[in-house]
Amino acid sequence: MSTFTIGGDLEVNRLGFGAMRITGDGIWGPPDDPEEAKRLLRRLVELDVNLIDTADSYGPEVSESLIGEALHPYPEGMVVATKGGLRRTGPGQWPRDARPERLKRCCEASLERLKLDRIDLYQLHAPDPQVPLEDSLGALKELQDEGKIRHIGVSNVSVDELDRAEAVVEVVTVQNRFNLEDRSSEDVLDACTEWGIGFIPWFPLNTGSLARPGGVLDEIAKEHDATPGQVALAWLLARSEVMLPIPGTSSLEHLEENVRAILGPPLPTGDRQRLIDTFLPIGRNLGN
Repeated sequence: MSTFTIGGDLEVNRLGFGAMRITGDGIWGPPDDPEEAKRLLRRLVELDVNLIDTADSYGPEVSESLIGEALHPYPEGMVVATKGGLRRTGPGQWPRDARPERLKRCCEASLERLKLDRIDLYQLHAPDPQVPLEDSLGALKELQDEGKIRHIGVSNVSVDELDRAEAVVEVVTVQNRFNLEDRSSEDVLDACTEWGIGFIPWFPLNTGSLARPGGVLDEIAKEHDATPGQVALAWLLARSEVMLPIPGTSSLEHLEENVRAILGPPLPTGDRQRLIDTFLPIGRNLGN
């Protein structure tokens, strides 16, 4: 698996894991089987997945707590990234609240749940329209100066907001929605590629109508004896060298299927690079 170095000193394998789905329905409350969720998290270590992305709002608090319980003490090289700046008022509800004083409280609570002295990557979950972006990031910079955060990232931002963020802190990652069907953040991805900033696409496996029976993604997947999700991941990884997909799941079987997009033995009808080379030029035109 190819690697990317976050912030100049955190080398991670380019396929990470998004820990949103190890919570209950609606990303609310605990999962039906917490012990199975912990087994899944421990399986990540065996599969050499060493970037886990979570947030205090997943559950809320559930995802972080499960990660701390399952993986502490963390294996060498494991990077746990988390986020703050959203509230949870119920299933499916995600109001923004990135006031500086609240972000500081959120970070302290995340440190406790994750059983860490310092969070390797702390990300502003979304700009708050009621709070100047500079104020929110200023709070994270203070936490960084105090040694509680190693690196800072931003999420759900425009290129203009990324520019503003860079004026306050060194931004090492951007996490925006990006997948084969939704490429509205392509300009942000291009900026990250140019500047060497890690780009973490959330909802990376959304393929929509592209994977319908007889569609181009369905046909390419069948040609390579792969799943549409594996092809989508291969395309993302080929799209930019700064791309760090974090497909999430609560299923061990699905986790291993995702990892087989780039790990394990070659696909039966051709190696992984051939799949990427085949799909990339076609994929660039999909959904336009």
